[in-house]
Amino acid sequence: MEAESTPWIRANISRCLYLILLVAVCVIPFALGQRATTKQSAVATLSADDDPAGGTWSVTGSLNTARNLHTATLLPNGTVLVAGGIDTDLNALDSAELYDPASGTWTFTGSLNTARIGHRATLLPNGMVLVTGGDDTGLHALDSAELYDPASGTWTVTDSLSIGRSGHSATLLSNGMVLVAAGFDSDLNVSASAELYDPASGTWTATGSLNSARDAHTANLLPNGMVLAAGGFDSSFVAFANAELYDPASGTWTATGNLNNARDAHTATLLPNGTVLVSGGIIGFNAFASAELYDPASGTWSFTGSLNTARFDHTATLLTNGMVLVAAGESSKEVSFPGHPDRAPSWSGSVPDAGCCFIFPVASAELYTPEPAPTPTPTPTPCTGRCSPTPRPRSTPHPRPTPLPRP
Repeated sequence: MEAESTPWIRANISRCLYLILLVAVCVIPFALGQRATTKQSAVATLSADDDPAGGTWSVTGSLNTARNLHTATLLPNGTVLVAGGIDTDLNALDSAELYDPASGTWTFTGSLNTARIGHRATLLPNGMVLVTGGDDTGLHALDSAELYDPASGTWTVTDSLSIGRSGHSATLLSNGMVLVAAGFDSDLNVSASAELYDPASGTWTATGSLNSARDAHTANLLPNGMVLAAGGFDSSFVAFANAELYDPASGTWTATGNLNNARDAHTATLLPNGTVLVSGGIIGFNAFASAELYDPASGTWSFTGSLNTARFDHTATLLTNGMVLVAAGESSKEVSFPGHPDRAPSWSGSVPDAGCCFIFPVASAELYTPEPAPTPTPTPTPCTGRCSPTPRPRSTPHPRPTPLPRP
């Protein structure tokens, strides 16, 4: 019996930072949290005073089903498709629902062919949505892929990935192909490999590997056609603060600037002004409410307004009105143990903050409003050649009083 349970335990350990909900009362997250906490000490932290007065967050309607490790995709009609994920009973979901920004409400649509967790979804140029990989309820990495048709609300199977992947990234490139990169493979290893999906043929081909094998990272297409991959964690379960760029022309990756906070299971959204919004995530026991912006022009990061709810394994979707919808995911709640100021009952080793945390899925959602661009001050046109002096304003003449007639 013990031998049979070993693969299951290893699978949970290897996925704990983004499938942390599958473990009861933070036992495995505690073991890994010690390593992440050490790493965090060398990373800049965010305090409430660091939040600028810029971008803000507001609450909107909740989903019908609490879920995390799902996907969210903006459809051509302005609605948002949320698909799959894991529910409160620890089961992979095949259900999907649609968010209407006009009413702020959610309705169910057609279900996936395969229930999946930690998969990725990409809107294709033809209006279809490509869903790739993920895990099933038994934590087996999936190599399957399927397409959602918004017109019919149904899903159909397409060609499979070269390997099973979960926690990977999927990015639509300027040429219409989809870049799928890294994540966990079928052998429970953090991968650095990448491959390309061609919607025209429905097939996959290999491309250059990342410099760092990573999982639970984000990847965004930048205005210059390159792809920014940021954060995630490595094969030692340490959260990354680094990032790298993929060049579709050469199929190669190069390093770029670091995040302010090391984080994984976060989201990254390309805003209309060309910057990238990174929100939430987790390291050790700490779910983040912080958010920051990446400027591709300078390769630098800066903080923006914080979420109302600290969360990870959530989704973030740019809406047609320029706002960003953040939906569901997981949050953490600290729990103290009376009588055990520095140790949890039956556990060995110290416990940070005199207790531990429970991780739970949330159904809440909120909207990010970017800070408006400052209105430029008009610059006076310089005078060239012979310039006429600016005319002085004439004073209004005062009327003389009319003399009274003599008696």
